Amino acid sequence: MPRQARVAVKDVVYHVINRANGRAQIFEKDADYQHFESLMQDAQELANMRILAYCIMPNHWHLILHPCTDTNLAEFMSWLTTTHVRQYRSRTKSVGYGHLYQDRYKSFPVETNEYCTALIRYVEQNPLRAGLTKKAEDWQWSSLWRRERGSIEQKKLLAELPIDLPSNYLASVNDILNKEVLSTIRYSVNKGKPYGREGWTDTMIEKFELSHTLRGSGRPVGS
Repeated sequence: MPRQARVAVKDVVYHVINRANGRAQIFEKDADYQHFESLMQDAQELANMRILAYCIMPNHWHLILHPCTDTNLAEFMSWLTTTHVRQYRSRTKSVGYGHLYQDRYKSFPVETNEYCTALIRYVEQNPLRAGLTKKAEDWQWSSLWRRERGSIEQKKLLAELPIDLPSNYLASVNDILNKEVLSTIRYSVNKGKPYGREGWTDTMIEKFELSHTLRGSGRPVGS
């Protein structure tokens, strides 16, 4: 089956995710997470990418990106993943051990409204849902930690958000999203479906000639 065409246009927000091959753990020590973050910073400068949010988990990562050009996303992700694999294999002396990631990264557009807010909350809430921390902001390898506790220099990795987070965001990110919202976001991740209102989603599917099977399965966002 041919691969679905990659959608990447400027000034559209994208959720990008990839997992380790076989869901193996690839981030074990602090140095592993720090290395990936340093590569994110290098890739950001090389490709002029706006990084809105991210979370690095032991066997996968999420990025929320806001490209400035139509080629931004591909350039950023190609450099980031290729360099990470090459340097990871060199650092761990595991060259020739097969694929590090299960496949190429997944990406899909997100509507810039309450759906974007819900997605940022979903991404930054990952460690809490996984039981890795008692407070989402305690997980150091995420944009939430950088925004709340990072130095001025560390915060420079993050671009200005195209939406305003609610004043109670820190409390809400520590309140697990309801099952309906989680199900809708996970459907988008698994199927590569744009995430937003049904009409907007159908427009994106038609505009970028995505699979017709993705139509009509959107659900309203909730808390």
